[in-house]
Amino acid sequence: MQTIDMHTHLVSREVTFGRFYDRMAIRFFGKKMGFDTKALLAAPYLTYCSTLTQTIRRSKYLRKSVVFGVDARVNAKGEVLHRDLTVCASNEDVLRLYEAHSDVVIPFFSINPMRPDALDLIDRYSELGFKGAKFLQNYWNVNTKERRYRRYFEKLQEKNLPLIIHIGSESSVHSYRPCECISMLHHPLDAGVNVIAAHMALRYEPSKILRALSGNAKYFNADYLTLLTMLQQHENLYADVSALLTPVRAKALRHLSEQCQIHDKLLFGTDYPVPFSTIVNWYDLPYRRRFELAKIENVFDRYVETMLEYFPKESALYSNYTKILDLS
Repeated sequence: MQTIDMHTHLVSREVTFGRFYDRMAIRFFGKKMGFDTKALLAAPYLTYCSTLTQTIRRSKYLRKSVVFGVDARVNAKGEVLHRDLTVCASNEDVLRLYEAHSDVVIPFFSINPMRPDALDLIDRYSELGFKGAKFLQNYWNVNTKERRYRRYFEKLQEKNLPLIIHIGSESSVHSYRPCECISMLHHPLDAGVNVIAAHMALRYEPSKILRALSGNAKYFNADYLTLLTMLQQHENLYADVSALLTPVRAKALRHLSEQCQIHDKLLFGTDYPVPFSTIVNWYDLPYRRRFELAKIENVFDRYVETMLEYFPKESALYSNYTKILDLS
């Protein structure tokens, strides 16, 4: 069985991994994610790119990965208000990575719809071979419900380009919480876009975390439960399981695996390089199995093998990408 990772990040060419979040991730998870940590700190961008592509090639489960950057936060004039030096990789760098490693990379662009030339940029990048779009509207402070974005979504639909939208909690960059909610899906869905709700709309609710760890669905956040219903109602709505091996979110895995009626709408994804642990986590897997999984060297294979505990190799989760990706 082989699949495609629908959710992989490219980092900024200017990355230094100087943020506290980055330093902690590298210190505790760098080696487990496949990085030579000394090389990563010495030549961050080049080491990241080479490690990413080599790890995909060495995976026995991955054919390719959908790779994208994140556009900057801009105003209505297109002036940059903030550009995170870790996550804001440019479309040009995604293109270069794709051209050098087209055997393992599927490029998605990230274009902030606030840009005055956003529609022209969609045309440009789709002509260059980009296969879809990525939104981090919660970082951009973009409310997708606003009618001014209608033409943007219609353009994606005309180009038959799927759109990945972050829904749920965000810990990597500053996030405007009202733009994390599930209502961000409604406008692009109405425009006919094939929409992918990232991370199953799961979020960290500080007042409910301990109850959520029980695995009882009634304690999961409302957007997650709403998404399960919406997946049955909207033919053009999908959801990915990226970052579901991180703490708290992992507790929803058993419940999600039992929702067989929506498995034909789920997509495999990792959220690489977001770190995860197979040992220290709230899975319902036996400790012996957790330690066995932790020994798997390839980080993508470790993710897949863990997901196989909940979604067997026959699951549509691993082949649903064929419904929305044009790999010709």
